[in-house]
Amino acid sequence: MVELGISTFGETTALKATGQIYNHDERIRQLVAEIELADKVGLDVYGIGEHHREDFAVSAPELVLAAGAVNTKKIRLTSAVSILSSMDPIRLFQQYATIDALSNGRAEIMAGRGSFTESFPLFGYDLKDYDALFDEKLDLLQLANESTKVNWQGQLTQSIAGKEVYPRPVQGKLPLWVATGGHVESTVKIARAGLPNVYAIIGGNPRYFKKLIQAYREIGRETGHAEKDLKVGAHSWGWIAEDGEQALKDYFYPTKQVVDAISKDRPHWQELTYQQYLE
Repeated sequence: MVELGISTFGETTALKATGQIYNHDERIRQLVAEIELADKVGLDVYGIGEHHREDFAVSAPELVLAAGAVNTKKIRLTSAVSILSSMDPIRLFQQYATIDALSNGRAEIMAGRGSFTESFPLFGYDLKDYDALFDEKLDLLQLANESTKVNWQGQLTQSIAGKEVYPRPVQGKLPLWVATGGHVESTVKIARAGLPNVYAIIGGNPRYFKKLIQAYREIGRETGHAEKDLKVGAHSWGWIAEDGEQALKDYFYPTKQVVDAISKDRPHWQELTYQQYLE
């Protein structure tokens, strides 16, 4: 089964025609309206990512998704992603269990390390623990999802002695996806855990991910996980219009704004040319 949806970071990219940049508060209200419209037109899922930067409006996707849950009926609501490494896994679980209640069973979590690192100093985490934090917190999140009573001995997280975690999801368990930018090691870990995998295709050739998907499914099967649990999702930038050629031309401007802004912080990125965009 193929599901189709929209994911967003709440970008505040300048509009080409006017140069207007929406304020964060206005952009956040727009997202709630977008969720309601996406539900009406029959899209399957709407996801919102967490960032802590001026160029993205949303730092707390769970609040926007909760607002979007109230007046929608069928669309599934997910983070895209929750930066698990700099969050409390128990609190994250509770937040999305609450969205699950508001939506009557339509909430999901997409956990990731995050491609930006602003959240680490904001919330008191050390970047040297980047991978270890994610791995430990993912285990704790899975435990809270599986069992009401949690017994946990933490190293980089809190220890929990038989405490119960509420509310519980309407669905019984929250669907939990793990997002990755395409690192081989991440693909192997996700496959061995038997968790659904989402690839964030934000640069490079999408064909590169075919071999990763094949490896993910093969390793997952070899580890003993059922085929039905080895789900794959993909997130990519996109623009849809009546005419394909015009859509390609129109989408260059906003894409360049985002890429050029990111390139200021990342030495391996560079400002986008039209030729690179076409490639």
